[in-house]
Amino acid sequence: MGLGVVGGGVAATLLDPAQHVARTVGRPVSLKRVLVRQPDKERQMGVPPGILTADPTLLLNDPSIQVVVEVIGGEEPASSYIRQSLSRGKSVVTANKEVMAKEGQELLTLAAARGVDLLFEASVGGGIPIVGPLMKDLLANDIRSIQAIINGTTNYMLTRMARDGMDFDEALKEAQGLGFAEADPANDVEGIDAGYKLAVLASLAFHTQVRAEDVHREGISGLRARDFRYAHELGYAIKLLAIARREGGQVQARVHPCFVPQEHMLAKVDGVFNAVEVEGDLTGKILFHGRGAGREPTTSAIIGDLVEVAKKLGAGGGPAPFFPPGNSLTVAPMSELVTRYYIRLGAADRPGVLAQIARVLGDQDVSIASVIQKDSNPGSQTAELVVTTHPAREKAVQESLQRMRGLQVVRQVDNLVRVEDWPSD
Repeated sequence: MGLGVVGGGVAATLLDPAQHVARTVGRPVSLKRVLVRQPDKERQMGVPPGILTADPTLLLNDPSIQVVVEVIGGEEPASSYIRQSLSRGKSVVTANKEVMAKEGQELLTLAAARGVDLLFEASVGGGIPIVGPLMKDLLANDIRSIQAIINGTTNYMLTRMARDGMDFDEALKEAQGLGFAEADPANDVEGIDAGYKLAVLASLAFHTQVRAEDVHREGISGLRARDFRYAHELGYAIKLLAIARREGGQVQARVHPCFVPQEHMLAKVDGVFNAVEVEGDLTGKILFHGRGAGREPTTSAIIGDLVEVAKKLGAGGGPAPFFPPGNSLTVAPMSELVTRYYIRLGAADRPGVLAQIARVLGDQDVSIASVIQKDSNPGSQTAELVVTTHPAREKAVQESLQRMRGLQVVRQVDNLVRVEDWPSD
C-alpha cells in the first residue's frame, strides 16, 4: 500500500530478477497488488501496470494475499487499512510511526488475537535495527534509559548550524533544497516526528503504554547560531534528543534540544545519521547508529520484517502483545524534571543587574553555576548574558524565567536549553 519513495524501493526489491527475498525466505514471494491513488500515472519503477489499483478492497479481500506492506504514511487511511488487514488474517509490515505511537497496543493485541504478525521496525529508526532488539534480544534486561537522535532532518540542520554558523532559516532552506525537509517542516523541526518515535521506543523498553501525547515536545526553531558558539565554548554540542528514563514507578518521556558533552558518543552523530543509546542493567550502554531515513535504509528494515513474516507463515501464532499486561507506569510530569540549564538573555549593561537576576533564581532554589557576559551594545546599553545552573527543578526554572521577564533590567529571555551531563562511557 503506497508507491512513493519507500514503497518504490520495496517494490523494486520484490521485483528484482535475482529473487534475493525469495532465496532468503526459501519459498516464492510475489508482489500481487500495489495500492496507489492514480493507477494510470506514468511511472519509471518497473512495476507491472496490471497490479496497480486504487481500490483497497482488491488487496483486503484477496485471500491469496498473506502479507500487506503499508507505506502510505499518516494516520488515515493507513490505520483503517492496517486494522482491516489484521482482522482478515493478513500479517502487516508498516513504517508508520504515527499509527504505532497512537494505536500500537490495540493493533498488536488484534494481531495476536488473529494469529498474525504486525511488524514495524521501519517506523522508528529507518535502517537502524532497534525495535527487534527491544522486543527480543534485550528482553532479559531491565531497560533503564534511552537517549536518541531519531530525526535525520533536524540533525542535519543542527550539524550545519554548529559547523558552518548557519542560522535556523538558512539551514532549513538548505535541508528543503536537498529533500531532507518537507515544504511544511513542522513535523520535523517541532519534534513531532521524534515524539511519535519515542512513544514507540519507550513503550517497548518499559513494557507499558506511553502515548504520543504523553511525550513532552520542543523543537529547534528557537536555536540561534550563537547558541552553538556558546555551547562549544562550554564544552558541549547541541542535539535534538529523545529521552526516556525509568525512575521508580514513573517514566520520563521528552523531546527537546539538549547540551550534550562533546566527548559523548551522541555528540559525534552528525548529518542525517541517527543513533539510539539503550542502557540495560545487564548490557550496560549499547549504541545503535546508522542512517535513519531515506529509501534504502527504510526499505532494508521493511524487507527484513517481510522476510521474518514470510518465514513464519504456516508455523502458526503471532507475536506477543505490544505491552505485556500489568506493567502500567505513569509518565512523569515535565515540571518535576531535575537537570542543569543554559539560559541566554539580554539585560541592561549596568551595575546591580546580576544581583537582581541571581536573587530571582535564588528565590526558586535555582543555584547559578556560571555567568558569562558576551556581546554588549553601548548604544542601547544592553549586554547578552549566558547563565548556566546547577541541577534544578524544571518548575522552579520556568517560574524564575517568568519573573525575570518582569524585571526592568531584563530586556528579553532569548533561550533556554537543558544540559544533559552524562559520563562519556
